Amino acid sequence: MELTFLVDNSSRTGTMFLAEPALSMFIQDEGKDILFDAGYSDAFLKNAQRKGIDLLHLNWVALSHGHFDHTWGLDVLIRYYYEAATHKMPHSWPKMLAHPKVFASRNRKDALQTGMLLAEDKLASQFAMTISSEPYWLTEKLVFLGEVERVVDFEPVASIGERMEPGGPVPDNIPDDTGLAYVSDKGLVVIAGCAHVGICNTIEKAKKVTGIDEVNTVLGGFHLQEAKPERLDPTTDYLAALNLEKLYACHCTDLAAKIALARKCPVLEAGSGLTLEF
Repeated sequence: MELTFLVDNSSRTGTMFLAEPALSMFIQDEGKDILFDAGYSDAFLKNAQRKGIDLLHLNWVALSHGHFDHTWGLDVLIRYYYEAATHKMPHSWPKMLAHPKVFASRNRKDALQTGMLLAEDKLASQFAMTISSEPYWLTEKLVFLGEVERVVDFEPVASIGERMEPGGPVPDNIPDDTGLAYVSDKGLVVIAGCAHVGICNTIEKAKKVTGIDEVNTVLGGFHLQEAKPERLDPTTDYLAALNLEKLYACHCTDLAAKIALARKCPVLEAGSGLTLEF
């Protein structure tokens, strides 16, 4: 598997890639091209072009959850494919994989919309949709984790704003939050989008789905922003106990959390444009 950070909150030193407070990754495995999240703007597309990555022949667009910093770039992707079709450029429309709650309308206390801009029926007119709260294998070794259970006691359920349900608004505990897992020869590679459900819960789900306990690498957003010691300390201890080879904490992981993790874990620099091979 080859994975490229198309967009992250930062760009690696000495590179010319765009950064924004968002996340998008491009994954290739077994001849399949997968876009995992689409960031906030057109930055993911511009960075892909700078990397020479072809996004006009994607097999899948997989979504980690429905927040704006992971999905609003879908508008740009649709325009890109529309223009390709208009100008008769070679392309093939991808399929979309997402949890059913991804499309829910969301807002913060200040009433700002934080969820998807495009409704499910609009996206269904552009993509062949696979909607699942269950795990779904994208390749023989790469799996979409589906809904992640809260099993770790120091990663309790937390709500951010409200989510619209048929009966009205409810506190949004982001049930659609999920990730990917890749079964490498050295153990699992766990790929998180934002890990609102908790990075440790996400790892436990990856172990459960794959039946593999050994974890080699963890990467993505860990949702450790202004994390209190009662959350950060046991998270650090949990990750340290995995004896990881590599840890790439990015996106929604602040500097204090990265420093705390680096004291016990093999933290490496992530950033827009970084390509990893497993």
